[in-house]
Amino acid sequence: MSTQTENKDMYGIVAEFKNPKELIDVAQAMSKSGFSKFDTFSPFPIHGMDKAMNLKKSKLGWIVLGHAFLGFTGAIAMMYFMAVIDYPMNISGKPFFNAPAWVPIIFELTVLLSAFGAVFGMFFLNGLPKFNNPLFNVARFKKATDDGFFACIEAEDDMFESDKVKKLFEDAGATHIEEVYE
Repeated sequence: MSTQTENKDMYGIVAEFKNPKELIDVAQAMSKSGFSKFDTFSPFPIHGMDKAMNLKKSKLGWIVLGHAFLGFTGAIAMMYFMAVIDYPMNISGKPFFNAPAWVPIIFELTVLLSAFGAVFGMFFLNGLPKFNNPLFNVARFKKATDDGFFACIEAEDDMFESDKVKKLFEDAGATHIEEVYE
């Protein structure tokens, strides 16, 4: 039996499957077996894959909401400071705190910071930029963008044992199993 310490330069084991149904089945099997560092790859989104992989809900919505709130409060604070404290100017007897005139700026800054939160939050949560993934060195993996369905369990997983992983993939009906090295 090989263990995690013996596989220092091993990235993981990748297996190819015939169709999306088999990929969902192996994702459920990996999740039920206790693996946590695994992923699936297909040329198109597969309905139900998130549930099969037992993925948690994304935190991106909360990041976007936080940035929206920051943009909203920042716009109000900025305009209040400029119009009421720093340079108050009485125009036609209107109040210094003229909220209706501020609506476009509040809206724009709220949307702008929400967009920044969405883009940079997505980069952060996905661990990007990744300049190389060892899976790209596997010749068969190029099919993942065309007609291939792949699953990979990383060697960093606490439960990783080469023989155990290969047996799991074989039992799930993998057509090809390959060890991937960094």
